[in-house]
Amino acid sequence: MVVPVPLHLDRLRWRGFNQSLILSQAISRMQNLQVDPFVLARLRPTVPQTHLNESERRSNVRGAFLVVAPERVQNQRILLVDDVYTSGATVEECARVLLRNGAEMVDVFTLAHAISV
Repeated sequence: MVVPVPLHLDRLRWRGFNQSLILSQAISRMQNLQVDPFVLARLRPTVPQTHLNESERRSNVRGAFLVVAPERVQNQRILLVDDVYTSGATVEECARVLLRNGAEMVDVFTLAHAISV
């Protein structure tokens, strides 16, 4: 199953699209995998991670995600999709929540890996 990192509803309304969902849909078409954009939810708005240091990033996303339907992730191998990997705080928090709710395995795909220059 392919699961995009969710945006909070406020951010989704502002942006108009979830870039992780768009990537997930492309992957699912190429690999013939099911996408479930609603199994993982962002509970609260978080500040953009771009100007936070690593510990602030981890604190910012801690407790921000919820598995809405644990029965849908039970014993599933999940490909978690995000657009950019910087510190890993977001995908680590999402993976932790998915595994805690019964996912068998969580792999991560990101389009880009940010580096400091």
